[in-house]
Amino acid sequence: MTETVAIIGAGLIGRSWSALFARGGFEVRVWDPDREVLDRFRADTETLCETLSAEGMLDDPAATLARVRVCPTIEEAVAEAVHVQENGPERIEVKQELFARLDAACPEGAVIASSTSAIVPSRFTADLAGRARCLVAHPVNPPHLIPVVELCPAPWTAVEALDRAEAIYARIGQVPVRMTGERDGFVLNRLQGALLGEALRLLGEGVVGVEGLDATIRHGLGLRWALMGPIETIDLNAPDGLVDYVARYGDFYADIVAEPLGREVFSVETASRIAASWAQDRDPQDIRRRQDRRDRRLAALRRHLASETTQTSGA
Repeated sequence: MTETVAIIGAGLIGRSWSALFARGGFEVRVWDPDREVLDRFRADTETLCETLSAEGMLDDPAATLARVRVCPTIEEAVAEAVHVQENGPERIEVKQELFARLDAACPEGAVIASSTSAIVPSRFTADLAGRARCLVAHPVNPPHLIPVVELCPAPWTAVEALDRAEAIYARIGQVPVRMTGERDGFVLNRLQGALLGEALRLLGEGVVGVEGLDATIRHGLGLRWALMGPIETIDLNAPDGLVDYVARYGDFYADIVAEPLGREVFSVETASRIAASWAQDRDPQDIRRRQDRRDRRLAALRRHLASETTQTSGA
């Protein structure tokens, strides 16, 4: 019997999840409170599936789309779900309301996961009868092209709920990263925030321009990071590995991180100065074209990395 997944919130993230779960063989039921979003959902999802198909990441777009159905009510969407993926706005009161409805309507065994980027699960699940089955499953935008998903439990999340969520995400081709407890920003955004803060400081101080800074990542760190993480990177960058690297360069890095960033690096004023120095067409249509180009390049990179992994395994 085919299992069912419910997607609550049918925007960009919801569309990505819908395609991923349907590609993985699940029946997908989608609900959104905005009728206009639901009206656009089918066409937008078709476009997404075409991108995946063009890059060899989806064998049968028609069959995938046939497994996805829009539902008029949240109760109908979750009625037979074994897993629920919530993708609502990043506001605590909205999450609290949605999770209360979901906990009341979902089958007893269903795991309920939120795609939130910043809100730890204890802040919107504390008062639920079924809070033990609730967690955060934070994807990276766009989830259909970037496979990592961070699993963050509340203090009361059951181990078996984490186990089941981890198995489901792995089954659809994602890379689940399991956290042992709550941290604001989870793992990815804490790492991204540290890098972004230093980038904004360097730009704000006029040390480098936007093009040069982005080139440093694109043509420097980013090339290595497409193949390995920062810990494996430093393990390979000293003759005797990780400990040797820290023995050689630890004091240097310690001095850098000891320099406080200050909250002003993330101010609108700092961002405005940087934006003024970096001429870009920020018309919504142009941004969408740039996003589409990003997605095509990400899909091509995924295909290359998958090919390289297959060749290595075959060797």
